[in-house]
Amino acid sequence: MLEGRVQARRAIEALRAGVPNRDAVLALGCAHPDIEEAFRAQLSAARESGTAGTSPAGFLVAGGFGAGKSHLLRYLQHVALAEQFVTSHIVISKETPLYDPAKLYRAAIGGAIVPGRRGAALAQIASELDWRGPQYVDFYKWVQQPNGELDQRFAATLFLYERVQKEPELQERILAFWAGAPIQIGEIRRALKQLGERVTYTLDKVDATTLARQRFRFAARLMLAAGYAGWVLLIDEVELVGRYSMGQRARSYAEIARRTGYLKGESYPGITTVLAITSDFEAAVLEARNDREAVPGKLRASGRDSDALLASQAERGMRLIGKPLKLAPPGKRAIDATYEQVRALHSQAYQWAPPPVSSAERATSTSMREYIRWWITEWDLHRLFPDYAPNVETLPVAIDYTEDHELETPSDPDGEGAIRESDPTIDRHRLDW
Repeated sequence: MLEGRVQARRAIEALRAGVPNRDAVLALGCAHPDIEEAFRAQLSAARESGTAGTSPAGFLVAGGFGAGKSHLLRYLQHVALAEQFVTSHIVISKETPLYDPAKLYRAAIGGAIVPGRRGAALAQIASELDWRGPQYVDFYKWVQQPNGELDQRFAATLFLYERVQKEPELQERILAFWAGAPIQIGEIRRALKQLGERVTYTLDKVDATTLARQRFRFAARLMLAAGYAGWVLLIDEVELVGRYSMGQRARSYAEIARRTGYLKGESYPGITTVLAITSDFEAAVLEARNDREAVPGKLRASGRDSDALLASQAERGMRLIGKPLKLAPPGKRAIDATYEQVRALHSQAYQWAPPPVSSAERATSTSMREYIRWWITEWDLHRLFPDYAPNVETLPVAIDYTEDHELETPSDPDGEGAIRESDPTIDRHRLDW
């Protein structure tokens, strides 16, 4: 009884704040069966991609402010965990910009949840490896290919990790490298020498972006080798891209295409991604700022092959933004059902009988978040002040797409010998128009 009250109280507090937690998501479920069906199909495709070596396509969901995008992503996370997928819920922010693969990866692996396990994800996953099992053997062969998809740092560290079981400190540093931290080349070479093995690895300089993208591939295959179904990335608040400069928006659009499997020549077997964005982003940014033409036009005007490639990738990402799966405004049936669910939660949380309350105006512009917070506010006032007749008002929240250069932070160097973006010896065009 007490546990149920605590769970109901946690759910109400999360709904009152407009930030979904586990209790709120499980209590209310999913009001978008079409999107859930599409997601379950993506999970099946991700399972198959792990063995076929292909990249499953992801998708975008779009809805207005308060439409339930974050709630939906959290619900999909529970679905994926039940299907034995490792999951990562990532919120785009100043610290985690969409255009920076290194920071995106660190956020993804740092917040990853392993089905039925607790603690650091990579450590839990690595503990599940069966060195002699067929899944690990296939993974090991893929990593050790001399001219394969990965930098040889991964081959060397995997070789070491398997053989230094009695050196936990070295294993921890290897896990940290897999999680996004740098590792010294000298340390790798000393460890190999101490083993007395006649193996050599080419450990050249590698830039942060390349290493980060390879980490995504490596981590996903590691999860498959440990027996998990794959890796699900749930990326929220993608609309923050609208506040980047044009150059960083270009890289972000390309990343949307990459994460959803729509870039030729790039594959991430075992990974499927869902991104959430505001429904007015297309009109406010792609159309009002003319990004569809201005971004690729600016890139191609430079004459650089790398910019021409980015232009093509950005175009793919912008096309995807134009055709998301949309969260429909709540209908009468959904509103009435949610009302009864929230009323029952409030009753259980505070051990009382919430009276009928008026609701926000029944209009297509009223979001589910507005309805829920309206009801909870009235019930709170009735419970605390029974004789008070509340009059609740709501104010619209406008989404700000004004460019903010403070959101742009340089990529961190990654690994020994990493190439810094500001290195004057590198012919790299900085996209900070």
